[in-house]
Amino acid sequence: MTSFTLTPIGHVDGGRAEAIDDDWGASRALIRLDPARFTPAALLGLDAFSHAEVVFLFDRVGDDEISTGARHPRGNPDWPRVGIFAQRGKNRPNRLGVTICRIIGVDGLALAVEGLDAIHGTPVLDIKPVMAGFLPRGPVREPDWARAIMADYW
Repeated sequence: MTSFTLTPIGHVDGGRAEAIDDDWGASRALIRLDPARFTPAALLGLDAFSHAEVVFLFDRVGDDEISTGARHPRGNPDWPRVGIFAQRGKNRPNRLGVTICRIIGVDGLALAVEGLDAIHGTPVLDIKPVMAGFLPRGPVREPDWARAIMADYW
């Protein structure tokens, strides 16, 4: 199997200091791009979009915390055991997180966002504008436990 090396494009500045499971909706933070690699031109036009999809690294998850099998989401035995790829927990094999968040504004190398569920200092790997054409076509299906887990998330 081939391995890849990714270099963060920047990091999360502000927002929360700890990863707490719920109430991320009002969390505001900046994504600061690496000035050694980017100029403000990298964010040019992003402020014309309402939302951005941010790919980041759960860098504080240790090797011993990685899950490759099935578990109860959030350790809740009332919810079914499901595989790591049937949930969005941080203990993923490659530690990747993805969130769609609201764009507040762009200022130089800083992107202000709301609803990013990444904590202060988190390495950011990519930012993409949310375009309606990439959203799911047709109804989205999910089990009851997934709806329950998200009830207080945002």
